[in-house]
Amino acid sequence: MFAIQVIEIALFLFMTLCYSYQIVYILYMLFVGKRAKPETADVGELHRFGIVISARNEESVIGHLIDSIHKQNYPGELIRVYVIADNCTDSTAEICRNMGAIVYERFNDKEVGKGYALNYLFTDLLKTDDFCEGYIILDADNLLDPDYVYQMNRTFNKGYRVITSYRNSKNYGSNWISAGYSLWFLREAEYLNNARMQLGTSCAISGTGFLIRRDIVEENNGWPYHLLTEDIQFTAASVIKGEKIGYSARAVLYDEQPVSFVQSWRQRMRWAKGFYQVVWHYGWKLFTTAVTKGSFSCYDILMTIFPAIFVTATTLICFGIKVVNAFLLGAGMWPVAAVCLQSLLFLFIFYLFIYSFGLVTVITEWNNIGATKAEKIKYTFTFPIFLFTYVPIGICALFKKVEWKPIKHSVSITVDDLKKESSEKNADIDSKK
Repeated sequence: MFAIQVIEIALFLFMTLCYSYQIVYILYMLFVGKRAKPETADVGELHRFGIVISARNEESVIGHLIDSIHKQNYPGELIRVYVIADNCTDSTAEICRNMGAIVYERFNDKEVGKGYALNYLFTDLLKTDDFCEGYIILDADNLLDPDYVYQMNRTFNKGYRVITSYRNSKNYGSNWISAGYSLWFLREAEYLNNARMQLGTSCAISGTGFLIRRDIVEENNGWPYHLLTEDIQFTAASVIKGEKIGYSARAVLYDEQPVSFVQSWRQRMRWAKGFYQVVWHYGWKLFTTAVTKGSFSCYDILMTIFPAIFVTATTLICFGIKVVNAFLLGAGMWPVAAVCLQSLLFLFIFYLFIYSFGLVTVITEWNNIGATKAEKIKYTFTFPIFLFTYVPIGICALFKKVEWKPIKHSVSITVDDLKKESSEKNADIDSKK
């Protein structure tokens, strides 16, 4: 049992040393950092952007995204909309063409995934298009705040070649699953990327809502990122090269979160497998760059992709071994009960620790969350449970073959309707009349 105790102490110290900087991020944003406020300074030069949307059978939602692009507080002649209708069997391509988008139709059942779709488009644009200075990458289920492009342009003028944005949710209050996703992304925006930006280190791309300068696409001869999590792959490759990713706190997008646990399991299984792939391909380089060049950004991203769930799983296994050992030794009911209580106490403390992350985020982002007061409070308690489910997902992903599969989107709503509904919910008015 002494060996088990040593392992437990070592795991605790390891987690504390590796992740304590994220607590510093939170404390910094709470007591020192600046919240997102309207900027009065001149935005500077207005640049030409291409908005790139990868879509697979998204006829129910993509029209609202394109409509939100057309309603941007930014000169329309400086924006082009490109859609990759990727293996679509519905009317996605037709809808987008009718709304003025430039549509590329791609049919390839061998090279499946967003990374391949982006490469298909960029390979052609590099040969034929000289309009865009940068590309904003979106998913078909996204909606953009009217100032989104304007705010991204403001940060673009600060010299960043890669910029991510504030990710909110279209359906926070649907259930504990959608709320779990939404709360994680809000925390990521405010207490990771916003802190990183203000402290002068690199931010991280998270799936959707990011801008890349055209010369990066040229340097890469397209989009060579084809792992299951091409976003974090791109982030890892970028920080290793010394790229500093920026963050635009006032560029707000909304996306749809899964509400089915089966769908959520499948999506997060892909994410977990993709993180393992990134660790395999980039982990050592991130580590050596962090050590030899003193790159905190590389260390930060390494900790982001490190499979910490296995530390949690190992700790639980240690508790299980102690319980079984107590039974086998015939120590009696009370020693066994003491070990069980110790295990429960650990889980409760861990639960409170994660709960505090969610609670702080809900309190500070209260007015940005489109849910009733009751929903906001209720889903802080289920947030740790949502994260706990990553343990079995991560273990299964280690052994199971995982392939990219599309996520069905069905929340068809405009930005105006979304903001109206959010305002009503924040006022505790029933919006489902």
